[in-house]
Amino acid sequence: MKHAIIVAHPNAQSFTTSAADIYRGAVEALGHVSIVRNLYQCGFDPRLGDGEIPRQQGFAAAEDVLEERALIADADVFAFFYPLWFNAPPAVLVGYIQRVFGMGFGYGPIRGGGNEPLLTGKSMISFSSSGAPAEWLRSEGSWEALQNLFDHHVADVCGLRFLEHRHFGGVLSQTPRARVEAHFAEIVALVQRQFAAQKLHERP
Repeated sequence: MKHAIIVAHPNAQSFTTSAADIYRGAVEALGHVSIVRNLYQCGFDPRLGDGEIPRQQGFAAAEDVLEERALIADADVFAFFYPLWFNAPPAVLVGYIQRVFGMGFGYGPIRGGGNEPLLTGKSMISFSSSGAPAEWLRSEGSWEALQNLFDHHVADVCGLRFLEHRHFGGVLSQTPRARVEAHFAEIVALVQRQFAAQKLHERP
């Protein structure tokens, strides 16, 4: 099984980046394969170009998008790691979804109208964090909105099996190390729960 680990945080020492490293180590310990795409590190351009927008007169994915799609095309699991800024994923991740998971990769046209998902048989899992407590996100309605607009919508459009979304609230620079380590242990346990029964290269 192959995991495409997509990370959206500019700080290499951040909780988000460290959490992605913990996930990578946990899946590789199961004998799985991983590829890490740190969107800030690789300088991904989140801006959707005019020529990339699907329209009747024609469109085409840009060269950087084609290269990115080639890197993750054989992934069985897409794992997203990101912080919440203004209660939403970073702009670079939104742009990544719009450009990379758009027409021709995540979904395709159906003759007569409509679209069909192109990533059926693959899975999606999300990990996010915020300085605000998780309870506050839920009381404000942000948690439900995030799941509807990001997790479930992306999964439905692309035909992905949505596994789960683990959010870590109240994560700040002064968060005690013991609490951070406890969060990392939760990630390892989640990986075990979701993937321990999956053999190498076996589809979920």
